[in-house]
Amino acid sequence: MEIPQFLESQEHEAVDKSAQKVPILPSDAIKEKEAGPPQEALFLILTYLPLFELLATNQVCTTLRDAVNKDVLSWLNIMVEKPLSLKFSDAILMKLTSKANGRLRSLALMKCAKITDNGLQQVVEQNPLISKLYLPACTGLTPEGVIQAVKTLSEHGHCLKSIMINGIYNINKQHLETLRSYLDEMNLDTKKEQPGSCPLLFLEYMHSPTLRHDKGHTTIDLEVCPKCDEVRMVFDCPRSACKKMLERSVTECRGCKFCILRCLECGGCVDSQEIEEAVCGDILCSDCWLLLPKCNFCNKPYCKQHFDNKCCTSGSTGFVCEVCYAKYIVNLPSIVDYVDL
Repeated sequence: MEIPQFLESQEHEAVDKSAQKVPILPSDAIKEKEAGPPQEALFLILTYLPLFELLATNQVCTTLRDAVNKDVLSWLNIMVEKPLSLKFSDAILMKLTSKANGRLRSLALMKCAKITDNGLQQVVEQNPLISKLYLPACTGLTPEGVIQAVKTLSEHGHCLKSIMINGIYNINKQHLETLRSYLDEMNLDTKKEQPGSCPLLFLEYMHSPTLRHDKGHTTIDLEVCPKCDEVRMVFDCPRSACKKMLERSVTECRGCKFCILRCLECGGCVDSQEIEEAVCGDILCSDCWLLLPKCNFCNKPYCKQHFDNKCCTSGSTGFVCEVCYAKYIVNLPSIVDYVDL
């Protein structure tokens, strides 16, 4: 009887020791750990954030809000894109540009229809150091308002290196010549660029419209189309045969998008007998049409821009376009798995 009693006592001692290793905290001692300040590395990336992310960071905490508002470097280059451009007004523009303390270097307003001549004029008066002014499709602006803004910048003696005004209504040859005169006056010390000295490619502009002036293009994005004699964007052709003709001053395929049809995949000129149509309605050349995957029903491809609209059927390696899906398979949901890629 002594051995069982000894084992029982040893078991109770082991249980008591294990219980002592786990401290029992009172309920009032369990408190949520307070959030500390942001990591210092976060302050180093503020300058590189796009405007949308910069404004979102402003709402995270008081420390980041103060850092964003007081850091002038974060506001020297402002680019407004969707979705901000849909509601971007003169009042918002003035509030954001004022954070640069008059040192704003570049201003890109992409499709900001609510910006007016008065708002733009106030910004350039308070920021005379602007060297890049991008205003594509700002339909609330007028040619006269843009000319007045460029004139104001020229009066301060600083260099406006490039300007984009494609999509602003009613720009004519006289407006274009006036703008060029101010731009040439501000760029006398730099190498004078000849129109078309560096080819402007349609596909390059579609992918990165604001980077064209950093590659040696002209200071203004518009010129007189050699085909229709209208003030528009004039594109060159990337095809090797067309480049050779351009070197010989032959401009058969050089013109605006209304005069010269271009493939949405390669940007090359497309002859009327070579036009191939995609499901999405975009124009393709024969070479690009052959390389793209086709719909299992109509044998038409999607361009890469709209390829996500395809539908995939179970048990098939190909795809069905949205037109054929609605026409032939919409009544058979049991054998179709619609994939939103």
